[in-house]
Amino acid sequence: MPHFIAEYTDNLEQQANLPALFEQVHAVLGDSGVFPLGGIRSRGVRLDTWRMADGKHDYAFVHMTLKVGHGRDLETRKTIAEALFKVITEHFAELQSQRLLALSFEMIELHPEQNFKQNNVHAFLKNQAG
Repeated sequence: MPHFIAEYTDNLEQQANLPALFEQVHAVLGDSGVFPLGGIRSRGVRLDTWRMADGKHDYAFVHMTLKVGHGRDLETRKTIAEALFKVITEHFAELQSQRLLALSFEMIELHPEQNFKQNNVHAFLKNQAG
């Protein structure tokens, strides 16, 4: 954990440059000292069927979610969320100046007892460092 998910309208496919955004997101999360590198994941979900507002213009949106494991205090989560939203708005600033584009972001803390995972990447990265 954490998982960063960007749902984006199909009319942004060529413009959104999600790999660059994901690189920045991983840097913020990794450098925070809050999340282990082996658990950070990002993915884009292209939306082929959607509607926005009155449907009469070339609208577009990106809704981003960061899912984090339970146990970090509110102030820590708030600091991370604010840093990520700054990265997000900077990443999309030029595109937003050129077209109708709505950005939204939320952080979700997963339930401590109803969240299951198995991951051998942490051990791999530890062995790479040593």
